[in-house]
Amino acid sequence: LAPYRGWFPVISSLCCSNFVYFYTFNSLKALWVKGQHSTTGKDLVLGVVAGVVNVLLTTPLWVVNTRLKLQGAKFRNEDIVPTNYKGIIDAFHQIIRDEGVLALWNGTFPSLLLVFNPAIQFMFYEGFKRKLLKKQLQLTSLDAFVIGAIAKAVATTLTYPLQTVQSILRFGRHRLNPENRTLGSLRNVLYLLQQRVRRFGLAGLYKGLEAKLLQTVLTAALMFLVYEKLTAATFTVMGLKHSRRH
Repeated sequence: LAPYRGWFPVISSLCCSNFVYFYTFNSLKALWVKGQHSTTGKDLVLGVVAGVVNVLLTTPLWVVNTRLKLQGAKFRNEDIVPTNYKGIIDAFHQIIRDEGVLALWNGTFPSLLLVFNPAIQFMFYEGFKRKLLKKQLQLTSLDAFVIGAIAKAVATTLTYPLQTVQSILRFGRHRLNPENRTLGSLRNVLYLLQQRVRRFGLAGLYKGLEAKLLQTVLTAALMFLVYEKLTAATFTVMGLKHSRRH
């Protein structure tokens, strides 16, 4: 069961995060576009704004999720302090008690930089989608799966070094650079990137990318597939015509 350690907080975090992101993105798009043709630039801006809202609201969940997922793991790095949480509620309680409320927002700075990840993902996805809908009436299941996978692969590869730093800061129980690590400042981000390059070379910035691509690309592809099918089914049930321009 070790590969599934922390599965419940992951599911909880993903549900909340995807709800906040999709709701914000589509609400802002409905207000801005208002039935007109969307553009790549608008999609990118909306993606960034939705990402910022998502980060500020859901970072505490991801901090707890990261710690529970890594709990019990054996680290070769002696600078990492082990944790002992009984569950999500206990993790929240211990973090607030021992480290303060702001510790729940550890890694916020790189997370804010990483809003470009879903923004890039949505930009590519919406772009591919518009091109396909010019040639056909609606997306097939395979279309949604493939373009969702491609969009996420591009976004993940471009932002992976920051994702690595984000995970380190979210875990939080790290003795390196202890005097300035509360919210993951620019100084800390640069420090951790420098440490990885020094220890592993430039390739160290992409260490573990293969596993991350397998996880995120498959997740995103399935998410977009289900999203498109649920959207189409909802419009059908409501008796509304699903606009090709959305």
